Amino acid sequence: MLTLSSRGKLMPPSPIRKLVPYAEAAKKRGIKVFHLNIGQPDIETPEPILNAVRHADFKVLEYSHSAGNESYRRKLVQYYKKAGIEVDHTQIIITTGGSEAILFGFLSCLDAGDEVIIPEPFYANYNGFAVAAGINVVPVTSNIENGFALPPISAIEQHITPKTKAILICNPNNPTGYLYSREEMETLKQVVIKHNLYLFSDEAYREFCYGGEHMSAMQLEGLDEHVILMDTISKRYSACGGRIGALVTKNRQVLDAVMKFAQARLSPPSFAQILGEAAVDLPDNYFDATKAEYMKRRDVLVKRLNAMPGVLCPNPGGAFYAMARLPIDDADVFCQWLLESFSHNGQTVMLAPASGFYGTPGLGKNEVRLAYVLNVADLNSAMDCLQQALKEYPGKK
Repeated sequence: MLTLSSRGKLMPPSPIRKLVPYAEAAKKRGIKVFHLNIGQPDIETPEPILNAVRHADFKVLEYSHSAGNESYRRKLVQYYKKAGIEVDHTQIIITTGGSEAILFGFLSCLDAGDEVIIPEPFYANYNGFAVAAGINVVPVTSNIENGFALPPISAIEQHITPKTKAILICNPNNPTGYLYSREEMETLKQVVIKHNLYLFSDEAYREFCYGGEHMSAMQLEGLDEHVILMDTISKRYSACGGRIGALVTKNRQVLDAVMKFAQARLSPPSFAQILGEAAVDLPDNYFDATKAEYMKRRDVLVKRLNAMPGVLCPNPGGAFYAMARLPIDDADVFCQWLLESFSHNGQTVMLAPASGFYGTPGLGKNEVRLAYVLNVADLNSAMDCLQQALKEYPGKK
């Protein structure tokens, strides 16, 4: 009998997408499903960058350079400079989404069996990338009671072993929306230098900070050899389907290694590079309206959640996600029940169970992640559904 690889067996299902069959079945029954389970914005992709693709003029759709088009990388230098990050185009490798940047970072910096420390809850797909790379995720728990702030330095250091090679953060955080402060970033710097670690920084949501200013890991002085920045246009320009990201570092050895992986997959998508390059030319105030819209949605969502009996939802400082603790026995069961057995006025809501965002077994059992990517009217309708569901759910506490 043929068998799967150990890697194939270990690859975890996506907690964000595993309930899709139940949502599809609900829709076939005529139920309207409000999707708060996935970070797919409903903000329109900017027309000028779509037009750049529509009006692209070439006879052959060729491979690009494995590092990405030089013209695009040079444009990104301008973008990063506006964000307070000084790099040159040779320190940027364009990737197929931020996902490939994370995977290439793992593959280039860690050996099989090595460990990466990640504050939990964390972006669930980090687990998948770690399995693909043969490395081990070591979670350090942050808590909903303090809004998921960075765990104390002592908690981080007690997890460091001879196999620890890196720390990974997402700032602002997915799934919690937490925005790391300058003090917390300086704390991470101390740990990284003391133990000679890489610092992977996923900054997909850089533009969407509400409770303070974003500090990039690339802005930490003295860490040029340590910091690996993973980035993407997906959320920034509501261009998730473009699949264009970037790995940025000043560590030349890492760049050389990543380049070999980039050459092995040939080149990143050509059309989306055109789109990404045009995006750099959007006016400086482009993000103002989008950011204001997300803040409005956040305020509605958090207010509605915290008004429900037994619900706790910290106010996110960035991104477009919130984590909430619900008065239920099991979020995985509850989220499936919402789609299989519940409707309110012909509607229901799809949430992401938080258990898949934790590395420590048993945590997140009564928590969910909500993506406030719908307009305020739909958000309110979704919250009406959730409020009623919490009254009817047989496993409520």
